[in-house]
Amino acid sequence: MTRDEAKKRIKKLRGEIDHHRYLYHVLDKLEISEAVLDSLKHELYKLEQQFPDLITQDSPTQRVGGRPLPEFHKVAHRTPMLSMEDVFSLEELEAWLERVTKVYPSGKYDFYSEIKMDGLAVSLIYRKGVLTTGSTRGDGRVGENVTQNLKTIEAIPLRLRVPSEKEVKRLLYIDPSPQSSPAGRGSKTALPPPIGRGEGEGDWRSVYKKITHALDHGEIEIRGEVYMSKNVFDELNREQKKKGEALFANPRNAAAGAIRQLNSNVTASRRLSFFGYALLGDLELETHEQAHELMKLLGVSVNPFNKYCATLEEIQKFHEKIYQTREKLPYWTDGIVIGINDNKTFGRLGVVGKTPRGIVAYKFPAEQVTTKVKDVRWQVGRTGVLTPVAVMEPAFVAGSTVQHATLHNMDEIERLGLKIGDTVILEKAGDVIPKIVQVLPKLRTGHEKVIHPPAHCPICGTKAERPEGEVATVCTNKDCPAKHQERLLHFVSKKAFDIEGLGDRIVRQLMEVGLVATPADIFKLEKSDLIDLERFADKSAENIIAAISKSRTVNLPRFIYALGIKHVGEETALDLAKQFGTLKKVRDASLEDLYAIPNIGEVVAQSLYEYFSDKQNKKLVDDLLTAGVKIENYKLPAYRQAGKFKGLAFVLTGSLESMSRDDAKQKIRDLGGDVASSVSKNTDYVVVGSEPGDKYEKAKKLGVKAIDEKEFLGMLK
Repeated sequence: MTRDEAKKRIKKLRGEIDHHRYLYHVLDKLEISEAVLDSLKHELYKLEQQFPDLITQDSPTQRVGGRPLPEFHKVAHRTPMLSMEDVFSLEELEAWLERVTKVYPSGKYDFYSEIKMDGLAVSLIYRKGVLTTGSTRGDGRVGENVTQNLKTIEAIPLRLRVPSEKEVKRLLYIDPSPQSSPAGRGSKTALPPPIGRGEGEGDWRSVYKKITHALDHGEIEIRGEVYMSKNVFDELNREQKKKGEALFANPRNAAAGAIRQLNSNVTASRRLSFFGYALLGDLELETHEQAHELMKLLGVSVNPFNKYCATLEEIQKFHEKIYQTREKLPYWTDGIVIGINDNKTFGRLGVVGKTPRGIVAYKFPAEQVTTKVKDVRWQVGRTGVLTPVAVMEPAFVAGSTVQHATLHNMDEIERLGLKIGDTVILEKAGDVIPKIVQVLPKLRTGHEKVIHPPAHCPICGTKAERPEGEVATVCTNKDCPAKHQERLLHFVSKKAFDIEGLGDRIVRQLMEVGLVATPADIFKLEKSDLIDLERFADKSAENIIAAISKSRTVNLPRFIYALGIKHVGEETALDLAKQFGTLKKVRDASLEDLYAIPNIGEVVAQSLYEYFSDKQNKKLVDDLLTAGVKIENYKLPAYRQAGKFKGLAFVLTGSLESMSRDDAKQKIRDLGGDVASSVSKNTDYVVVGSEPGDKYEKAKKLGVKAIDEKEFLGMLK
């Protein structure tokens, strides 16, 4: 990128970040997720590092937040509440450490790692040990006086506890002998093991006098995070729902709203919590770890998972552990904070812009990031549907690098208002397929290109058409090679025949050499057919043949799904199996028989009837049976016939915290219930998870009972 291009990009990024930061920090509104804002800021930060002469005082990277709200008196922070640089990988963390060691080569570089809370940062001023002023961060230099509201939080002490001489001594110095602290660091004994870093006792009395003098005559400032637990947040939203009021978007917004209540009784009802993370005052402490231990001695709650880390390797292990267990934590978190533990080194490193050099936020893989769409390509599916796929600049999201995202159809492209060259918000959660959820039009340069549907199939060149009443553009060539390949890949997929080892590359290879043209050909393969193929060894050929043999027997729902019939997914395949029990009855079903099946509408019934009436499809099924495929008839297990959900139809929407969607479906079926893919008047319950889709709105219109995850779990019990 040239300097002129960078200058234009930086200008647009600054405008977009400033807009959303004002909404978020000043008005407590959220149009985009924090992960997206972090992504935009990270791109700006990297550009400014590449072109440092373009950094200006008004850049979002040089400030913390927006102006304080006018309803409260303003409070000036004696020491600014600064922001942190974000890193998203071990490589970026290593680069940060390399930079700071160059600034101060003789420093002591060990670390203190803390969970990065998703709450509201506050400052607590204690004069003579008593809480006198509590304020929000505001713009980093001036916050809002919310003392009365903070006093309602039980985790915040109104008077600091006075530690004993023995506690302070133990705080400052390590006794290296194993007998002194058999439980090790972090022991939950009445008196924790010493965690100082010096040798010998030194003048610990001087530190003790500093602490007691500050408590009796001076001032101590505690900084920390006010947050709302997940359970409290869920209860609050249930109450909001009962009252017919708007739901809170996330615990952070709910906590911020509670702190900014003019009536402190409302704040008290929100049951907020608090963790301290910094201790300011001339107390002669050597390390940040000691500050955390002293806060505990003073009666301030700190996060028990925070820990000392001697190396980057230990930090990485801590990061991975918290990331893997974050869903079980009682609060929201989006990463960890790493600070240089040695106070002298931290101070010598100083501040760059508005960010201390000695501290960094190591974020978890974001579920939303920003990237740019470079092109749109069209893929051919098993039914001939041409699906647009966005080709993007590589983006690291939810633990993996993503370059492609499906756009579904032209209607979706038009809904998004997407053009080639646009900056977009990309979303990916866990193993869910990545998708573009929003375009950021303010970042356009004027060189973006409109996306048009293809006039011809990109594979075979046949004319492409959009059938009347449908949203998809399709290839009209029945013999399109792309269709055959996609049908085979669907046939061997996990939810169909589940033939391990037959992936995209091998299926394509088998088709190219003429060994496989139809699904039945798969079951005719022998080891001798594979052994001479490129990249096939004796063992790999054996494994493929063994996997095919293992999958030769399949139950009826999987078999129907594997055929790839248009409009027929897992749920419909299961409905057919329940209704007819055998493949013969499915094949012989009349149009009227199909219409009579619950959850199957006219379009799906017509598609099924046409499929099993087609001579070519009849031959495909016959060939599979001749090739030795065995289909198990479907019979509802006895325990499901008598289950308490018998006769009840469920629909799932949104994400569940306690289980996957597939697990929830299986639990419903195990209790005799049915799971439908769409809401109708025949639906009994809609289970609503987080971020529900249109199904929830349709349920409300039809008067279908909607239940949240807690109610659903109660029904399962």
